Amino acid sequence: MYPKKITIAGGGTAGWMAASLLQHNWPNVHITLVESENIGTIGVGEGSTPYLKEFFKNLSIAEHEWMPKCNATYKSGIEFPNWSEKPGYESYFHPFFSHLDIETGELFFEKAKAQKQGVCSNAHPDYYFVNTQISQRCKAPKSENQQNLDIDYGYHFDAGLLANFLKERCLRLGLVNIIDDITGVELKANGDISALNTNKSGAINADFFIDCTGFKGLLIQQALNVKFNSFKDSLFNDSAVAIQTPKDSQSPIKTSTCSTALSSGWAWQIPLANRYGNGYVYSSEFINADQAEQELKEHLNISHLDDIQVKHLKMKVGRVEKHWYKNCLAVGLSQGFIEPLEATALMLVQFTVEEFIKAYSNDQDHIAQQKSFNDNVNHMIEGVRDYIVTHYKVNSKSNSPYWKKCREHATISNNLSALLKAWGDPELFEDELEKQQDILVYLRPSWYVILAGMGLFPEQSLKQNDSVTHHSQAQKHCLNIVNKLFPDHREYLSRL
Repeated sequence: MYPKKITIAGGGTAGWMAASLLQHNWPNVHITLVESENIGTIGVGEGSTPYLKEFFKNLSIAEHEWMPKCNATYKSGIEFPNWSEKPGYESYFHPFFSHLDIETGELFFEKAKAQKQGVCSNAHPDYYFVNTQISQRCKAPKSENQQNLDIDYGYHFDAGLLANFLKERCLRLGLVNIIDDITGVELKANGDISALNTNKSGAINADFFIDCTGFKGLLIQQALNVKFNSFKDSLFNDSAVAIQTPKDSQSPIKTSTCSTALSSGWAWQIPLANRYGNGYVYSSEFINADQAEQELKEHLNISHLDDIQVKHLKMKVGRVEKHWYKNCLAVGLSQGFIEPLEATALMLVQFTVEEFIKAYSNDQDHIAQQKSFNDNVNHMIEGVRDYIVTHYKVNSKSNSPYWKKCREHATISNNLSALLKAWGDPELFEDELEKQQDILVYLRPSWYVILAGMGLFPEQSLKQNDSVTHHSQAQKHCLNIVNKLFPDHREYLSRL
């Protein structure tokens, strides 16, 4: 069961990802995508989670087909410098996990449990996971010696080029692309959308509509009046400034996003094959746009340059109450947004469209399917929100009022509150993780990494930690695997 005719309002990465998935799963559906040449895309979402691997796998798109065209690189995880002032824990790496980490990962969990009880146990996560060493050694997470070795990784990419790649593919497969401005939305008597009015092409009708119109939510929020729930009481950042900088064509390429804490937010740096993507996500309550731009330029050591192109953005953080309402599905920024600290935006796009296809294809009553679908998407978004909020709630920075407010005044959910309260007791924390396992988006390893990585241990164990060597057997074990199995990142990309 599927609609006979679908119209997608808006392009960008969200629109063309949605079009690609719909085309693949419902090849007999007539799909039209309407996009404006007068509305630019955000174009700064340049990182992913490993979930994006499944997107390309399901569409049978090989890495050598798309990665070189999008200046893409591999991603093994995210670095978090300067988020903590705890001795020995000022920075940590959140890796993507794999079966290669089972032995050393369990050792890390045991070390963290011991250190929570005041024992100095060298429980910093950076020494226990293969992907951490892959990134630090600028290796590619692609085994050449063992072809069946499946290690989790994500990607960095030029978002505009990725949207263009997917667009060209969709057009080859028969999608109709209309370049026009949407001037209005027509509704039926029952509240469904009947057509999109456009400036030059007239009314464009369909059985079903996909809203990819960005933060304004032209269909889902404006025409259908679906309520937007803000997350501003728990996530204070509402603005960003983005800058692209060149990179040395011969320098090593890390497989990690770097997210550095600054005075009123955090700065990202994403290594593409040809350049760096940089930006500063911040709260306008504590710093204005000009100050944020200057701080980012100083952080990048480019404040002396005058010809750098800068893009300023405002962010609407939160989600709609219903993502599928009437005959409309909201995808991407129109459905909601959580700041890109863990690069989850495309994961939510992909999850939303894939879950919608499964729900709509079900022969059961669509009213029941809608409710179940909306609940699932909301749980996903709120699970992501809780993990993002954790970064701010447990920070130990003392050098700015912004970080103090994040720590002391961010509202947190009951689920997150229960996890943080249980952390100090090794057994209670394991019990709470098991209790919440059906609703957690981030699983056990990620929770251990963030809480241990930020140094949430008794003070006496942190003071002792200065005298403990970090060249552990676990790190040597991970390094042996990396040096034996994984090639140089830049060299591997050149062969793609």
